[in-house]
Amino acid sequence: MSLPDAEALLQQLAAAMRGEVDRGTALIGIHSGGVWVAERLHGMLGLELPLGVLDVAFYRDDFECRGLKTGVKPSAIPFEVQGRDIVLVDDVLYTGRTIRAALNVLFDYGRPARVRLAALVDRGGRELPIDAAFVGGVMQVAGTDSVVLGLGAGGRLSLSLTGSDSDG
Repeated sequence: MSLPDAEALLQQLAAAMRGEVDRGTALIGIHSGGVWVAERLHGMLGLELPLGVLDVAFYRDDFECRGLKTGVKPSAIPFEVQGRDIVLVDDVLYTGRTIRAALNVLFDYGRPARVRLAALVDRGGRELPIDAAFVGGVMQVAGTDSVVLGLGAGGRLSLSLTGSDSDG
């Protein structure tokens, strides 16, 4: 399977968001790939508020099945959430469970005026009624495969495919 260029998807995602966000919109990246995407979008969109980051590890509804990943990061939201326009940013949107967990974390900080979702890749396969307002690209991927965002030299983003039906 030929994978799309993550840098081109990032440009498409930024283009979809321009005109829909303003300098006062807050971006919050979901660890870890969502943070990488959010960092790049923050600069591309010229947003004023500092970037927020969330780690949803302890909020996932499948925590008992998946266990705790190594390298759990602290969440940090350096602005007032109450009444704010927020865009959650994730790298790959799949079942919707990560986003549900991120919303739970976010509401622990306050009640935003509006929350929208931006995803670099939407791979389908939703288990919850969650949809992204902004998407860089859509991929059809077997349920046994995972789309993984990588961060290379100079901050360059790349996509890879792992799992039983993939070559790598």
